[in-house]
Amino acid sequence: MPVQSTLSGRGSGSIKAENTQSDGKSFEQLRNECLQKGVLFEDPDFPATDSSLFFSQSVPVQIQWKRPKELCDNPKFIVGGADRTDICQGELGDCWLLAAIASLTLKEDALTRVVPHDQDFDHRYAGIFHFQFWQHNKWLDVVVDDRLPSVRNKLIMLHSASNDEFWSALLEKAYAKLHGSYESLKGGSTMEAMEDFTGGVGEAYETKSAPDDLFSIMKKALDRGSMMGCSIDITSSAESEAKTTTGLVKGHAYSITGVEEVNFRGQTVQLIRIRNPWGQVEWNGPWSDDSREWSYVDKAEKNRILQNSADDGEFWMEFQDFKRNYDKVEICNMTPDSLTDNTKRAWEVSLFEGNWIRGSTAGGCRNFIDTFWTNPQFKLQLEDTDDDDDVCSVVIALMQKNRRKMRKEGLDMETIGFAVYEAPDDDDHLGKDFFRYHSSKARSKTYINMREVSERFTLPPGKYLLVPTTFQPHHEADFLIRIFSEKKAEALEMGSNVDADLPDPPAPSLPEEETKEEKGLRRLFDQLAGDDKAISVRELQQMLNGVLSRRKEIKFDGLSLNTCHSIINLMDVDNTGKLEFQEFKVFWEKMKKWIMLFLSFDSDRSGKMSSYELRSALKAAGMQLNNRLLQLIGLRFADENYDIDFDDYLTCIVRLENMFRVFQAMDKSNKGRVNMNIMQFLMLSMNV
Repeated sequence: MPVQSTLSGRGSGSIKAENTQSDGKSFEQLRNECLQKGVLFEDPDFPATDSSLFFSQSVPVQIQWKRPKELCDNPKFIVGGADRTDICQGELGDCWLLAAIASLTLKEDALTRVVPHDQDFDHRYAGIFHFQFWQHNKWLDVVVDDRLPSVRNKLIMLHSASNDEFWSALLEKAYAKLHGSYESLKGGSTMEAMEDFTGGVGEAYETKSAPDDLFSIMKKALDRGSMMGCSIDITSSAESEAKTTTGLVKGHAYSITGVEEVNFRGQTVQLIRIRNPWGQVEWNGPWSDDSREWSYVDKAEKNRILQNSADDGEFWMEFQDFKRNYDKVEICNMTPDSLTDNTKRAWEVSLFEGNWIRGSTAGGCRNFIDTFWTNPQFKLQLEDTDDDDDVCSVVIALMQKNRRKMRKEGLDMETIGFAVYEAPDDDDHLGKDFFRYHSSKARSKTYINMREVSERFTLPPGKYLLVPTTFQPHHEADFLIRIFSEKKAEALEMGSNVDADLPDPPAPSLPEEETKEEKGLRRLFDQLAGDDKAISVRELQQMLNGVLSRRKEIKFDGLSLNTCHSIINLMDVDNTGKLEFQEFKVFWEKMKKWIMLFLSFDSDRSGKMSSYELRSALKAAGMQLNNRLLQLIGLRFADENYDIDFDDYLTCIVRLENMFRVFQAMDKSNKGRVNMNIMQFLMLSMNV
């Protein structure tokens, strides 16, 4: 069931992080226990074994897990401040993470949150360290022991250029633990890690089609503490991490660490400073470390900008060269402040959590019109325009949850996106016809298999409908939606009400007024009923199976005894455990209505109903359910092809009406809630 919260765009620093250790203990508790016992911490949740390294391959070399004190004489957590030169890539393809860490070092307050400074190898050392990451609207505190993978006394993963500094190696280990293994960190977007370090929101720009003021946007982003990365696209896997003649590496994540304008021969030149997480391999073109361009720059200015540059993986290049060589810029705004304005503004944030479940809410994109409408829907009401315009600025960010951790199970990122429509006044979940005849007003640029898709829009005031989807239907994933608006905006999930409009059935007709159909039913009923003029559950099963088996348009394997028990529980007003004819006649009228509904929603005349159509069928029967209940029913009654046959449909609809009627009878004050003791609960649940 989607969880909603609304929060201001500012001030995440005071939010307390949640403990993530399986035993529920905090870093301080675990460290104190180790100090009292005189032992070094060994993390049972992320053991020093091969499974913490790889899940799809064997470890290629003999790896030893060693503590820093076994690798050098006097290890330090941080030496002379944590900075971007402390980050050198190891054997893992996680340059995207390292580029984000390099950007993080430029943002002191964010760095202090992610890398708490209350830990070192001297005072109160117990072999335990902790780091904090943002995950799906929560800050998590992740503890690790300091056993690090090494070969011949050298760290094989992320390490510092200084052999006695270990904060960056331990940070990578904590991030690997968060996602299940080191291997889970292979390949990714710098934006993903930047968001996990800040709780911010990301935006991506293609340099070849970027706005004219991209340099200004990037300068303002850095000035406001945003984190930035860039990369060069590849056309095949063979190009991944291939070095070009200019010293740049394709398919490799870089961090952007500086933006400057310098006077060069009487002209202003725009420069970008970029860092390669390898700690080496640099651009060798104009404005590189030893290029002749620097000799034409004022000496003081040159010293200020170059800062004794060395072959450390960091270099400057001219902005036009940057745009020609790099394809993508990723910006993570610490809060979703407008980068194109001169004023910094706090935005309002609405947040929803939900899921796509096959058979009920995994409808796929607009290409699949028959199921698209079943996706979760959210209404957004924009009333107040921006301060300096007559439109409303909105950033919509759709994130899929926990996919990196699920790689062990063979699952990876889903291809996701979203569409925005003008919404009618109706507060109900909108059906297929609305989307058939209305086009979207805004949407994500593309469907892509990244953790998050985000877009910035300017929309006129009004009501809008947001539909997040996977590209293909029937693909399951959990998601998080963040909606940022400059002015406060109302946001709510559509179709979240649970209700039933179940009018009392008409009184049965007198024997002398019975129709031809009713007289035929009475004859059939009398043949099965005994002297008590009532039929038992088995007799009801025999009767209904006999009648329904003649309906060739219905896929029907026979009603189960359970279904027939539910029918008797629904219709047996005098609590005899059997149905008299008058009770059966009332049920038969319901049955005819339910059959007509079933046939009308069996659009392909297969004799079965698509589980995605169940929402509409139940609504037509007077019952409105929310996504969570529909997902549960889909999992319970749909087959592997997301279809429901008539027996399961009837079981579902009878049980629901039974439960609604019992609840409504108990809800004397009509407030949608009842008090129930254990006996009443058991009686109710056993009788449906």
